[in-house]
This record gives sequence, C-alpha cells and structure tokens, in this order.
Amino acid sequence: MATISTVTAYALSNRFSHPREFNFEGGTRRIFKRDAILVEMETTDGLVGYAPVGASSSAMREYFEDATQDNLTDVLNTIVAPEVEGESAEDPEQVTAIVTNGNLPLFLRSQAASAINIALYDLKGKRHGVPIYELLRDQLGVDGEPRTELPMYASGGMYMPPQQYLEEAKSLRDAGFQAYKYRPGRGVDEDIRTFELLVDGVGDDMDLMVDAHTWWKMDNNSYTPDQVRDIVQQFAEGDVYWVEEPVGPDDFDGYRRLAKSTDAPLAGGENAESADELVELAETGAIDYLQGDVRHHEGYTGCLDAVRYCQTADVTFVPHNFGTDLGLVANAHLVAAIPESPYLECPVYETAAHAGMYPYELSTDILSTSLDRSDGTLTLPDTPGLGVEVNLDVVDKYPYVEGPWTEFIYS
Repeated sequence: MATISTVTAYALSNRFSHPREFNFEGGTRRIFKRDAILVEMETTDGLVGYAPVGASSSAMREYFEDATQDNLTDVLNTIVAPEVEGESAEDPEQVTAIVTNGNLPLFLRSQAASAINIALYDLKGKRHGVPIYELLRDQLGVDGEPRTELPMYASGGMYMPPQQYLEEAKSLRDAGFQAYKYRPGRGVDEDIRTFELLVDGVGDDMDLMVDAHTWWKMDNNSYTPDQVRDIVQQFAEGDVYWVEEPVGPDDFDGYRRLAKSTDAPLAGGENAESADELVELAETGAIDYLQGDVRHHEGYTGCLDAVRYCQTADVTFVPHNFGTDLGLVANAHLVAAIPESPYLECPVYETAAHAGMYPYELSTDILSTSLDRSDGTLTLPDTPGLGVEVNLDVVDKYPYVEGPWTEFIYS
C-alpha cells in the first residue's frame, strides 16, 4: 500500500513592476503583487501529486496577526505535513478528515484540507489511470459520456468607468466568451449606468454577472440595504444572470431579504469558511447559484457534499475560481462531473492582447501544459489525475515577496 512520504508547500509571488490602483466609491484599492501556494505530495511508490492553495492573507488573520501566504506555507509544512505523512495515499476522504478534524481555526483548516484533498485526488487519478472528473462522476453516479469541453465566463472588470467595462466586454465577446462578470463599486448611479451600457452593448450576446462584493467593503461609504435592494432590482429588470455577494458572506438574513424583495438571481459561497457553511448558505433558500471552490472548501470531498445538496434543492452549483491555471484546472474537473453546472470561471488578467485587471504571468507559468481554451471554452485533457504537468521552475522564478498583496485606502 502506497503511503504519503512527503508534503511540501511553496510560497510564490508575482510582483508587479508598479502598483495597480483602482478607484471605488470613497476610496482606492492598490494591488502590489499576486501570491500563490503550490503543494507537492510524494508517495512511497514514486508518484507525485499537486494542488493549488486558494487562501489569501485575509483568510488567515484568524490564526496570525498580519498574516501572509508565507504563514500558511509554514502551517502546511510544519503542522499539516507531519499529520498526514505516513498515511495511506489510497483514500483521500480518510486523510482529509485528519486535517478537517484538527485544531486549526476553521477557515485555515478548510484551506489546508483542500490542498491535501486535491493532491490526493491527483495521485488517485494517476494511480488508476483516469482523470479526476471520472472519479467524481463515479461518486455522483453520473452516467453517459463525460463533458470535457467546458464553457467559461470571463471574470474581469474592476472599478472602471462605465465605458471601459463595455469595451472589455466587447473584446471578450469577440474572443468567444458567452458570459462576462465584472466588479462594480463606483457609486450607485455609475453602477447602474454601467449595467445599462452592458445590456445595450452586449446583452444580446452575453450573459452578464455582477460581483458586488465591494458594496459592503467601502467602510463608511458602503451601500445601504435600501440602495442595494434598488440596484439589484434594476439589474433584475435588465435580465442579469446573477448578482454575486451583494451582502457580506455570512449575512444570511441579508440574502433572504434580497431574495424576497427583488427578482434577481443571487449567487454566493466563495467566502464560506467551510464546506458545512457552504451548504448552510444554500439551505437559506435565498440563493440560486452556490459558488464553492475546491481550493477553499475541503477539496473535492467537501464540494461534493455541497453538490449533492444542490441536486436535491433548486440551487445550481457553479464553482468559484480566481487564481492560477492550476486552480482553473482543479475546479474544471468538478464542473466536468456536474452536468447541470453551466460555466467555469475564467479570470481575465492583463496581457499584451488584453488590458485585464493586472498582470499575472505566474498564473500560466505554473503549468508546463498548454491549456486549450479557445473561443471561451476550456477543453480538459483526458490524461490521469489533474491531467496537466506542473512547472516547478516557478519555485525559483517567483520567490515569495514579503508584505500584503493588496490594500484598501478609504477617503
């Protein structure tokens, strides 16, 4: 029986040549870099599995004051790795339970368990010669041919003037995307104007999603409940596909109020502290789309519990994903196993061909495999495990840079 011999976490940073600044209502968000963590798991029979880690520094302040990705790497290397090394590599659920039943704070525990679970599924797929999505389909009892060509929605647009959102949406439509998600927060009137422009300009060609998390992050300028209700209803009248996190992630009553007072489909879940809390949000009956993430919610094991709940309720599971291409692939296997999941989230970064939000070369450099994502569709390879080759050169190319990756400055 193969056992886990080593678990190693690497902290990585993609530092920008200069900070990117984005102005929202009553303040400025400044972004200096993007951090990532790569986990490598080796077994006694010579196999190697990998996992992305999705935690940001804000996810770890419960455990560390002034937390950083480097702190989480230390936790994985010094606390989690010794707990699982020597355990069987054959049963992801059993080993993941060691972490989820541990003594770390809840959110941090979920992040760590996610990394261990994804790496174990990568190993299990490689050992049995099948892609992860086949393992997941078996657990969900999904019949028929697997779905490996996955429609993606373009996830971009942050705190821009209305016309810039429209220009970005048109560019992404021309690139083949059938859906566009953006991040408002420039003030009530400007947010409404942006949506109206998008509906008129690309509404016949693209589904439009609104990620409204900034509305409750503006310090003293945060939108009032009445303002949020009125904006969301106007979006509903424009046939918005969903409004994401219009209230704080744990504000279940706020979700319920919006569900009763507006006609808009609501989405949420990416910031749930655990797989259990993810299900609790779905159980409110207030959301239409549940956004679990295998990097956040105890890996495939935790997300499958949420998927099973959604299949018994009137809720559609659509994974959240915003990070590297390794995270994109990890969540893509989950989408491939869920016939009812309509989209995979595809972050839009700055490139030579597209303005994007900011550059993130590490996102693509982390893989040696070139992903097929033409015309807004990701084609998953049918090779075992995650089905991609990780480029370990990123460990030396993108050394961790101390300090916060972003800050909010309130006026």
